[in-house]
Amino acid sequence: MDMKKLMKQMQQAQMAATKIQEDLAAKSVEGSASGLVTVTMNGHGKVTALKIKPEAVDADDVEALEDLILVALQDAGAKADALQQDATRGLGIPGC
Repeated sequence: MDMKKLMKQMQQAQMAATKIQEDLAAKSVEGSASGLVTVTMNGHGKVTALKIKPEAVDADDVEALEDLILVALQDAGAKADALQQDATRGLGIPGC
């Protein structure tokens, strides 16, 4: 393979990777726990919003709210991971 062809392929791969990163930043996923706590993340796994319904808040049971938040974060994180894997599938990137 000649050097020009290799350089062109590298540039195309870089452009594809940049496009994927932009697409992931523009997408969002939601994770939920019992419908009481909802976490929104972008395709990179960055939390962009957190919603807690009033009925989830009980001053006598803070641990329950903490558990709901963790479950919602884990749910959204798993969905963001799946979105990333879908976006990179077929590119020959290890682990994807």
